[in-house]
Amino acid sequence: MSDIKQLTEKIKKFRDERDWMQFHNHKDMAISLAIEAAELLEHFQWKTLEETNKHAEDFKDEISEELADIAMYLFELSDNLGIDLSKAIEDKLTKNNRKYPIQKAKGKHTKYNQL
Repeated sequence: MSDIKQLTEKIKKFRDERDWMQFHNHKDMAISLAIEAAELLEHFQWKTLEETNKHAEDFKDEISEELADIAMYLFELSDNLGIDLSKAIEDKLTKNNRKYPIQKAKGKHTKYNQL
């Protein structure tokens, strides 16, 4: 069993023990995922690169919690939708390897259709 699957089972157990599935429809889960991502962004908003690096060191625990919130909503939403997240990631990496071949994309931030 993959780490994602094991973590998803723990997340679902936590949710189900509290009878929260009734609130975890696809729409609200997607909204919650976006909200948590925005809370992560707040840590870096209006900061220079230097300030961002310092803030990331100083607030590592808080940033870690935001990342965990994002991952938990992502894992649960994927499961609720019947999407094997591990397979989806593998498939996307394969697709990105074709879109961004090393010889064309290395060291560049150019979008695939402009390489």
